[in-house]
Amino acid sequence: MRLEVACQDRLGLVREILDLLVSRTINLRGIEVVATGRVYLNFMQLEFDVFRSLMAEIRRIDGVTDVRTVAFMPIERDSRAMQAILAAMPEAVLSIDLKGRVALSNPAAALLFNLSEEKLAGQSVSSLVGGFDFNRWLEDALPQPAAERVVIAGQDFLLDITPVQLPGDDGNIATVGGVVMLKSALRMDRQLKDHSVHDDSAFSHLLASSERMRQVINHARKLAMLDAPLLIMGETGTGKDVLAHACHLRSARGRKPFLALNCAALPDEVAESELFGHAAGAYPNALESKRGFFEQADGGSVLLDEIAEMSPRMQNKLLRFLNDGTFRRVGEDKEMHVDVRVICATQKNLLELVRDGHFREDLYYRLNVLTLTIPPLRERHEDIMPLASMFVARFCDEQGGARPRLAPDLAATLTLYPWPGNVRQLKNALYRAMAQREGATLCAEDIDLPDLSQALPLTDDLLDGSLDDISKRFERSVLTRLYGAYPSTRKLAKRLGVSHTAIANKLREYGLSGNKTDEDPAV
Repeated sequence: MRLEVACQDRLGLVREILDLLVSRTINLRGIEVVATGRVYLNFMQLEFDVFRSLMAEIRRIDGVTDVRTVAFMPIERDSRAMQAILAAMPEAVLSIDLKGRVALSNPAAALLFNLSEEKLAGQSVSSLVGGFDFNRWLEDALPQPAAERVVIAGQDFLLDITPVQLPGDDGNIATVGGVVMLKSALRMDRQLKDHSVHDDSAFSHLLASSERMRQVINHARKLAMLDAPLLIMGETGTGKDVLAHACHLRSARGRKPFLALNCAALPDEVAESELFGHAAGAYPNALESKRGFFEQADGGSVLLDEIAEMSPRMQNKLLRFLNDGTFRRVGEDKEMHVDVRVICATQKNLLELVRDGHFREDLYYRLNVLTLTIPPLRERHEDIMPLASMFVARFCDEQGGARPRLAPDLAATLTLYPWPGNVRQLKNALYRAMAQREGATLCAEDIDLPDLSQALPLTDDLLDGSLDDISKRFERSVLTRLYGAYPSTRKLAKRLGVSHTAIANKLREYGLSGNKTDEDPAV
């Protein structure tokens, strides 16, 4: 049990409290006197009647103003708080005495030295940490804080040592030991990079209501902070370039240049000049030297879009650059070195191209370190309407017009369409509709889209998986396309010769029911 006795500062008061405990043969485990007029007692558990009688007798002592039970003595509370702080610290901490022996350690130190905190106690700090003369530091009359780079178990650490000094009875300061903190150089470097995040707002502009897209963005936020090559895969129009730019802005390179080159749009000579630059006279019309993208983006990032279209010759040059960051301008012999993160984007399956001999295998594995795959819009229906609302609002802000009301039938039309051109096609379709619309409402009739009732192509994606998977995928595609022409469950059921309930269940199963009702017009 622990008691807090509030009292006046009176000579002999504490002695009277102790005499009272002795008279009752109560074994005192601890006592603490605080200058603020508090005396704390720690003794064994008492029976209720004995405890109540003791409390009354303590209150009758002259100078005592109050008595109450407490959970901890002040020194116990401070000790537990210190233990909690030490346990929460990721850095290894050691408290040493004047002989250089470990008096106290935290869990991070126990983990670093692969010893329990109990076994660390009493160990010579010099035997644990080399590269610093602890004995010489402790022999100084008034040792000063010091820092030294040391190596422990093959890893670099920054050692910070601070003296523990207390005032003596004569008023002089005496050193009683020291506190050693070991900071991992790798952890410090990572923390610096984390704090150099410049702009996370680009990710906020990537709308993601679907679970799949939220996972992609959360993963991208983590990969953005790493420096290895990044490969972004996805169909045309999914926004690979936007995601690449967001990763660049979030990284420690965010304040440096971000340049992009489409590998499918340029012949080899032009692509080589754009990436690596050229010397004056390297080409017939090259009157002056030119800095390439890699040189211009030094410290930043370069996006190589449609990397699958890069020629074998350019693949060789890119592989060499990725290995050591060196290159030569076209027409020059001088080696140049830059620090650039390469981000690649493709809509093709690079591994299949490797198997077919159209893409270098060693380059593929060099690029395929960190990977992001953006799902097509048809596989994340929850994102369609938020994107549509954003594009409509953006168009109105650009043109300075009022935002239209979105008609109820618009959601079903946009959600059910397969969007082979993905987000880019959705944006273009809405911009075209906004430019041509009349009135204050944007309706499904304003959206100009290819005929949904055309024959279904038997693509590789449609035929992937088991027979049951193929059947369900085909059935969903049929319902998706016919639902646009027969926008109610009753009309669609009549068209297919099945019951209204069966169609309603199928639409619900495939997530095609949207927000319609049979009156408005389908459930």
